[in-house]
Amino acid sequence: MAALGVVSLASLLQAVDSSVQQQPVLLGIDVLEQQDYALLQGKQVGLITNQTGVDSRGRSTADLLAKAPGVKLIALFSPEHGIRGKREAGQSVGDTIDPRLHLPVYSLYGSVQKPTPEMLNAIDVLVFDMQDVGARFYTYLTTMGLAMEAAGQRNIAFMVLDRPNPVGGAVVEGQVLDSRIHHFTAYYQIPVRHGFTAGELAQWYNQTQKLGIQLTVIGLKNWKRDMLWPDTGLPFVAPSPNIKTSTAALLYSGVGMFEATNVAVGRGTDFPFERIGAPWMNGEVLAKRLNDLKLPGLYFIASSFVPLVDNYQGQMCSGVRIIVQDPMLVRPVDLFVQVAILIRELWPKDFQPRWDEVARVTGSQDFEHLYEANKSAAEILDVFHKSADQFAKDRQAYLQY
Repeated sequence: MAALGVVSLASLLQAVDSSVQQQPVLLGIDVLEQQDYALLQGKQVGLITNQTGVDSRGRSTADLLAKAPGVKLIALFSPEHGIRGKREAGQSVGDTIDPRLHLPVYSLYGSVQKPTPEMLNAIDVLVFDMQDVGARFYTYLTTMGLAMEAAGQRNIAFMVLDRPNPVGGAVVEGQVLDSRIHHFTAYYQIPVRHGFTAGELAQWYNQTQKLGIQLTVIGLKNWKRDMLWPDTGLPFVAPSPNIKTSTAALLYSGVGMFEATNVAVGRGTDFPFERIGAPWMNGEVLAKRLNDLKLPGLYFIASSFVPLVDNYQGQMCSGVRIIVQDPMLVRPVDLFVQVAILIRELWPKDFQPRWDEVARVTGSQDFEHLYEANKSAAEILDVFHKSADQFAKDRQAYLQY
């Protein structure tokens, strides 16, 4: 009987521990709902959002704020890809009227990238709620930074409804951006895979740049830094047409760098950012050489594909499909360096980096100089790793989770 009691107690403790581990991740919008929108009561609100701005039940943040008692939603602002996330990368987005809420939708990706005084007229609080992908050169957080600056200039409060970094918050990869480089896709002096949530980056930016913005971050609940997207239990809403899965988001901070070269990344195929290739490549050779490197968490298979947009549109490309075997071990920036150095060896006359763009995505001209000096992948990665490791220490004061 005593032994049975011990077993029962052990089972109970295991059940309690399991329930603690399985607490659902609550998004910033979920927490704001729980608080009955208290911090927005009596305010006229502008919302920067798109199709990813939903609560954990899939309800639109725009719809929720429009219906919230005591809150007056008066304008929407859209990023790259538009308010519904349908536009392809780089396509300009114009102003419109939301057909459901009958509110103006001001585009922040076109002739205007920073909210104008006219757009902000009568707004008391500017709210940001969009899902980032964890790569410095992805544009949504640039839109946030520009909007923060505009809000600060007009003494308008700024609120971030936080969301998980889909590629986790524990790993930092790549060089910190050189301060001499400034571009819409190279805005913050942070590493490529920065490990911040949007709320953390907003706090970092506000404090390090001394913006003096009235900033409020509605934080996540039950999210931990080492969580990747599948660990959250939340459905993955594609933030843009070619990042369809959390796997694509994980690989994007490395594979996306190839868009500064003449290598195709599978845009318009079933597996964008999970493939690389070109008509001049030999996928069988590349797959074998990459597998010989035994890169942690990754396996490669030869693959042929026809991109529907961008590089080699409509042409057959030979290359590799990137198989993620253990996402916790994957280091996509390291992958970019390893592949680029292999291509330099195998197809040096065919590979054409656009070095100005490469500097924006990698963070400096160091990669160009090291590549041209015929340095090894290990020597290049040593430079990248040292920069990332230093930033990982420097960012500690700004981490919220």
